[in-house]
Amino acid sequence: MKLTVAIDGPAAAGKGTISKAVAREFGLAHLDTGLLYRAVGAKVLAGAAPVEAAEALVPADLAPEDALRTPDVAQAASRVAADPEVRAKLLEFQRNFARREGGAVLDGRDIGTVICPDAEVKLFVTASAEARAERRYKELIGNGHEVTPEQVLADVKARDARDAGRDAAPMVAAEDAVMLDTTELSIAEALDRARECIRLKIK
Repeated sequence: MKLTVAIDGPAAAGKGTISKAVAREFGLAHLDTGLLYRAVGAKVLAGAAPVEAAEALVPADLAPEDALRTPDVAQAASRVAADPEVRAKLLEFQRNFARREGGAVLDGRDIGTVICPDAEVKLFVTASAEARAERRYKELIGNGHEVTPEQVLADVKARDARDAGRDAAPMVAAEDAVMLDTTELSIAEALDRARECIRLKIK
């Protein structure tokens, strides 16, 4: 079976949680494509040039995830993701993963529009900036980072603007994507809706 599930959306909307859960439930491989850009961003923060960092990326660079989940790395990832050359270097890796035997779930910003426009299932997971900032703040505080709610909200809004406004593969919902707003949804409710979309395609 070659089933590709493309899940897009802004930071902290819940797409990562949903992606991992449906991948486990349906026996699909999972790729958080944001980690690719975070890993490149981390290399850039360490002094590497963006394109060279993307070319040299290996699976080991994606772990440990916690080191790639800091606010500084997130902002660096958003900056390098706006570089068309960086995106081109990572494109083939993502497409090959998407069409692997057994099926795959990919989550990111441009999966349904650029990476996998022919994906069998497309979801765009979103939520209000305030709801997403609150979730991210709790996550960061829980991981020991010293941030304020105001800082996190400002970061979320800045990243949204950069991701949606970039020339290279801007974050936008695919025309045939199912919109899933999680602002007022519990995790269980959001997962139920995502599962239903996938079940309909499998049938």
